[in-house]
Amino acid sequence: MGLSVGNANHPPINDITTLSNKESGQPDQVDFSPFWKAWGIVNEKYVATHSTTTVSDQDRVYGAIKGMVDSLGDPYTTFFPPADAKVFQSEISGNFEGVGLEMGVKNGILTVISALKNTPAARAGIQPGDQILKINDADATSLNIDEAVQMIRGPKGTKVTFTLLRNGEKQPIVVSLVRETINIPTIDTKMRSDGVFVISLYNFSADSPNLFRNALREFINAHTDKLVLDLRGNPGGYLDAAVDMASWFLPTGDVIVQEDYGQGKEKEISRSKGYNIFSKQLKMAILINGGSASASEILGGALQEHGVAKLVGQKSFGKGSVQELVNLTPDTALKVTVARWLTPNGKSISDGGLTPDLVVPMTEDDVTAGKDPQMEAAANLLKSE
Repeated sequence: MGLSVGNANHPPINDITTLSNKESGQPDQVDFSPFWKAWGIVNEKYVATHSTTTVSDQDRVYGAIKGMVDSLGDPYTTFFPPADAKVFQSEISGNFEGVGLEMGVKNGILTVISALKNTPAARAGIQPGDQILKINDADATSLNIDEAVQMIRGPKGTKVTFTLLRNGEKQPIVVSLVRETINIPTIDTKMRSDGVFVISLYNFSADSPNLFRNALREFINAHTDKLVLDLRGNPGGYLDAAVDMASWFLPTGDVIVQEDYGQGKEKEISRSKGYNIFSKQLKMAILINGGSASASEILGGALQEHGVAKLVGQKSFGKGSVQELVNLTPDTALKVTVARWLTPNGKSISDGGLTPDLVVPMTEDDVTAGKDPQMEAAANLLKSE
């Protein structure tokens, strides 16, 4: 997730009709006179094209803030006016109904990160990398993440339709889904007949470190030295969960991830807690694809660069930024990117994601046929070591 909550040290706008606080925090080097001139022209000259259209001065201020935020070109920095702020608060509390899609913006286009296991999106075959062209009849190409989420979430039993563009397909795909309550899975384990133990991790929730510890106990009790950690389609979650999981494989003090706050500020470094219970005899591979993002990339990047595991599959999504939620007024908020994540060696995760040591494609024909060439390649890699 990379999301923290804070409070802005700025007073609320108490009387917008008289333009109070118009000089508050104004940088000396910025000329705001064009803004105020435009405000005055609108006040003097603007006539609504529809007699029923009413836009308050407060709404115009919200629009100005949204325009300023949109000018940053960062899909993860978003202004929430009152109605949107209320919806967002319910989302981060985990109380929502929808179709089970995790999304990001890639190359300027709203893109599927993953379809969560056992959700309407997964059952319909929506894949990582699918570009979202329309949500219902609305053009989705200019939406940011939070605007899209608000259109997709809704009462269970209602429908939402997507128009998708899939790599390799010439024509868009139209998929209609029925919303339901989303129960996000966390972890599965499996002992293969060839002696390879598989841990499939679907998200980095608050509970995932304890569940991961239990899964590692199962692995140890299986008396094998071959471990596959499947992070495909895992959109991420809590940074602390990724740090805790990496600590099972790394000695105390090893760098897991760096948080770069830019502008000459000192980086914050998350280091291994030093559980480090495995010997050098461990043979480990991590499966990634375009649906592996955020905390998945932190864990995968750390274990790859420290030589613990080989990455197998396809390049990860590249979501390596940290957002902070700041309350502007009691009923509005700003979600703003405050840092970017770097791997132990200093590679920015946002710059193209992680590159596998062994690139193995996964085609739609493979999925249809129930084949998993990436899993088989990872297992064969471990058996050959």
